[in-house]
Amino acid sequence: MSLLANFSELDLECGTDEAGRGCLAGPVTASAVILPLDFTNITLNDSKLLSEKKRDHLKPIIEEASISFAISHVFQDEIDSINILNASILAMHKSIEKLNPQPNFIIVDGNRFKPFNSIPHQTIIKGDSKFLSIAAASVLAKTYRDAYMAKIHEEYPMYNWIQNKGYPTKEHRLAIKKYGITKYHRKSFRLLPEQFKLEL
Repeated sequence: MSLLANFSELDLECGTDEAGRGCLAGPVTASAVILPLDFTNITLNDSKLLSEKKRDHLKPIIEEASISFAISHVFQDEIDSINILNASILAMHKSIEKLNPQPNFIIVDGNRFKPFNSIPHQTIIKGDSKFLSIAAASVLAKTYRDAYMAKIHEEYPMYNWIQNKGYPTKEHRLAIKKYGITKYHRKSFRLLPEQFKLEL
């Protein structure tokens, strides 16, 4: 029998997910969550399918109900150094490492992960819309990252990070073209379309 078939029997199953992987600025943020086996919530789903209002409503519910939860940022300099995939996995590892108690099984949104401390794991495509602990992790990763982007928006309001969260919107790219880049931008990313020249 596969590990995936058995994990519902494990009382310390951890779900983990990240937010901000496709952004041009700011950290990639991950969360890890262990929920009680009897936890239910009819609203909880993949954070990308929820409104900001619903995510903000769910955040304290998840935090209060969870056996353990954690959030970790991996910032732009490290993203540039080790690449976004490795940074995303590192952020998930850092979050799992903070959990107390430690999980005895890890389920991961997506199809890429690296083993963590010999704890069995399973990657699950679209796991954030299939399993509550991954959905909970996606909501926490998204809300904590959004809060961070709102904070640094105050330092550089011309990029409107409070609205675009650092994603490559037309507005964000036009601001990069006009004002250049900041210490929060990921220099290893294509910050502007090729027809624009950017001095790094």
